[in-house]
Amino acid sequence: MEHVLVVKRGENEVDWDADRDVWWHEVVPQASAEHEAQAFPAENPLFILYTSGTTGKPKGILHTTGGYLTQAAYTHKYVFDLHPETDVFWCTADIGWVTGHTYVTYGPLANGATQLMYEGTPDAPHPGRWWELIQKYGVTIFYTAPTAIRSFMKTGRQIPQQFDLSSLRLLGSVGEPINPEAWMWYREVIGADRTPIVDTWWQTETGAAMVSPLPGITAAKPGSAQVPLPGISIDVVDDDGNEVGNGNGGLLVITEPWPSMLRGIWGDPERFKETYWEKFQDRGFYFAGDGARLDEDGDLWLLGRVDDVMNVSGHRLSTTEIESSLVAHEATAEAAVVGANDETTGQAVVAFVIIKQSYLDQHSPEGLVAQLRGWVGEQIGPIARPRDVYIVNELPKTRSGKIMRRLLRDVAEGREVGDTTTLADTAVMSIISAQVK
Repeated sequence: MEHVLVVKRGENEVDWDADRDVWWHEVVPQASAEHEAQAFPAENPLFILYTSGTTGKPKGILHTTGGYLTQAAYTHKYVFDLHPETDVFWCTADIGWVTGHTYVTYGPLANGATQLMYEGTPDAPHPGRWWELIQKYGVTIFYTAPTAIRSFMKTGRQIPQQFDLSSLRLLGSVGEPINPEAWMWYREVIGADRTPIVDTWWQTETGAAMVSPLPGITAAKPGSAQVPLPGISIDVVDDDGNEVGNGNGGLLVITEPWPSMLRGIWGDPERFKETYWEKFQDRGFYFAGDGARLDEDGDLWLLGRVDDVMNVSGHRLSTTEIESSLVAHEATAEAAVVGANDETTGQAVVAFVIIKQSYLDQHSPEGLVAQLRGWVGEQIGPIARPRDVYIVNELPKTRSGKIMRRLLRDVAEGREVGDTTTLADTAVMSIISAQVK
C-alpha cells in the first residue's frame, strides 16, 4: 500500500502519515473528468473481501472480474425482475460486505438501475426512517435482512403504517434464513399482502445469489429459499455425499461450477482447499458449511451453519429451527440459540431472547421465561426445550446483521468472550455477560 485517500468529513483527529496519506479534496479535483474504460482479462482479480468471522478468523475471499460481473448482473436483473427505465431499487446493505458489493455497486450499476443509497441507521432520526425514504423516493424494489425485519416487528406495525409504501412491487431478503413469522409480517405490513418476496441464499464465497424464488414464476413458501437459479446446481447430501432426497435434511453442496465462484482465499491456498473442497473432494462438490433440508416438493429450507447444529442427548437439533419456534411466540421480537456443553445431555439448548416492549410492560421476566420454554417444548418436542432462556435487550451482530453465536456460546459456557472487533456494537457483549451473571 503506497497511498491512502482521506475524505475530510467528520472533523475528527486523523493519525496522519505525510508519506502515505493524501487529502481527497486536494487531489481528486485535479484529475480529469474524462476516463476511458479499460478492458481486463476475465480472471483479473477484482476484489478481496474478508468474511465477517462469525466462525473464527476472517478469510480473504478473492473474486475476479468477468464471472463475478456476469452473475452479479444476471441475478440482479432476474431475481428482482428489474425494469431499469421505471424501477427505483434499494438494497439496504452496507457496501463493505458482499451484498453491498453485488447488489449496491456492481449489479445495479451494470444494469443501469436507478437506485437509492442510504448511509444512516434504520432508527435515526426516528424509527420510521426507512419507510419515509421509500415514500419520498418511490422505491419499487426493497432488499434487506431478516434481522432488520425482526427489529421492525419489535417496534410494531403502527410505525410503517404511517407511510405510503404503495410504490413497492417486490421485496427481498438476504443474510440468513428468514423465519416464516418474519416473512409473513414483511409481506403483510410492508408489502400490503400483494408483493412477491424473493428470499435469497448465497455467501461471500459464491459472489451472487444462488437459490431464490423467481417473482411471477415460483409459488412462494414463507421461510423457504426454494429453488436454485437457472444454471446453478445445488444438492442436499449426507456426510458421505449421497443425496438425501425429498423430505430429508443434510449438508448443502454446489455440484457444478458457477460464474461468480470464489477463486481462492488470499494468501492461504491450503485453507481454501480444506474449508470448501476437502470434505467431498472425491465428488468435486463445493461444501458451503450450511445445513439444509428438502421438503416433500423438493424445495430448499436453510438450517443455518452446520457449526450451529446441536447434539442434545443424541438428537441433532438446528438452532434455526428453535429460533423460529421462539420468534413464532407472540411475545418474542428476536431470538438466538446456541448449544452449550452439558454433563448430562452432551449439549443443552440455551436461548437469548429479545421481548417486544408491549409484553415486557405486562409480564414478569420469570413468567415469560417459563412460557417460552414450554412453548418450544410444545412446538418441537421436549428434547428441544431450552435449559436456559436469557431475556436480553440486544444480540451481538456483525455490521451485515449476522448474529455471532460463537460469542453467545462463550457466555453460555462461562468462558471469556472472544474477539468482538467485527461487531456493529462492541458494547453489546459486556451488557449480555452482565445480564447472564
